[in-house]
Amino acid sequence: MATAAQEAAPEAAGPPSSDEVIAQSGLPAEKVAAVVDDKVVTTYDVRQRMLLALISSGGRIPREALPQLQQQSLNELIQEKLKIKETEKYEMKFSDRDFQNELVGMAAQFNLSSRELVEALNQQGVSERSLRQQIQANALWPELVQGRYRDRVRVSDDEIEDTMSRMREDASLDQFLISELCIPVDDPSKAQQYYQGGLQLIEQMRRGVPFAVIAQQYSACTTAAVGGDVGWVRAGELAPELDRAVKELPAGAVTNPIPSEGAFMILAIRDKREATVAGEPTFTLAYASAPASMGENAARLGFEKLKNADACSQRALRIDLGEDIGYALLENVTLDQIDPRFADFVDGLSRGDLMPVITADGAYHTAYVCDKDEGLGLPSRETLESRIMQRQLSRISQQYLRDLERRAAIDIRLKTPIDVEG
Repeated sequence: MATAAQEAAPEAAGPPSSDEVIAQSGLPAEKVAAVVDDKVVTTYDVRQRMLLALISSGGRIPREALPQLQQQSLNELIQEKLKIKETEKYEMKFSDRDFQNELVGMAAQFNLSSRELVEALNQQGVSERSLRQQIQANALWPELVQGRYRDRVRVSDDEIEDTMSRMREDASLDQFLISELCIPVDDPSKAQQYYQGGLQLIEQMRRGVPFAVIAQQYSACTTAAVGGDVGWVRAGELAPELDRAVKELPAGAVTNPIPSEGAFMILAIRDKREATVAGEPTFTLAYASAPASMGENAARLGFEKLKNADACSQRALRIDLGEDIGYALLENVTLDQIDPRFADFVDGLSRGDLMPVITADGAYHTAYVCDKDEGLGLPSRETLESRIMQRQLSRISQQYLRDLERRAAIDIRLKTPIDVEG
């Protein structure tokens, strides 16, 4: 989001200012846009959310897409009211510290501090209150869904074995780094409308809007909060209709909307790579180092945070390990690719283990084992079970939210779409 503010040249128009967005949208300054039970969504809230999307895209959302952006912003705000109300019902708290921790992770994506990010957004007209509401809903809602339904979700051994069998058969084929965008089909009779809506989103991407920005604003998947990032998957791991699509397309391509499990899915194939040679065990490691001048106790305290810092994803760490601690994600490395001084320690570790702290070259070193495969370039059964469970929880999350919408008293008063013709 802040990248656009940093890179805008003096002679360039840059992302639209708050006044420009209001002028283009035609929204009144301060009126009721919707009432969700006893909570009000104002046109100011809608403008704030539209502005946040415009800044996130670097101002690359085309003018003719503003009516759709207005509607999506209103829908998103309505859903956030429902999510926050439901989390409050279960007495879930979102403290200032939680907000700051989320800001750190968000800001790190743009090489900014959390303060710099807030200041950059404030300069563009986005209030901290609006940002906090979005972050609060995105942070607490997945926790609520997992807390209520995780114990009810069962991934059978047969389901894992079937998936593993398909992956073994395709072990010699490429692996795919993908992002996803989910459009639930609530009413099958309107499937064609949902499909056309998906095509409109793809058209925005063709005009230069990043996939991650579109996914953050429009996807119903739980991955929306991270721009749709799914990470690396192997052939055979996805549902068959999605698996076929990613195999057929080159890196850099985006699929058309694909009907799958009650939704239309749009996938971005960000990269491809060959699978690991069969029989050669590989590790994915979150490696960290600290200078000896820091002191061993301080280094150990920082290293322990790897377990809770979301260190195994390709995103920025959720928790700061320490000012002088370096971090890198090493994916699919074999033992002979690891420094011999560390390889013996790594060899005996399992997924979720932290390597003992080693002193070498005037620094402290450790590594957290994100994954250890079977020697076929395949994920562990634990990793696969977690991914299948997350997909099931994602579907439950969508149904949960639809049920809340049906039970709520929602009065939408912002009837007229914005005028972009004049």
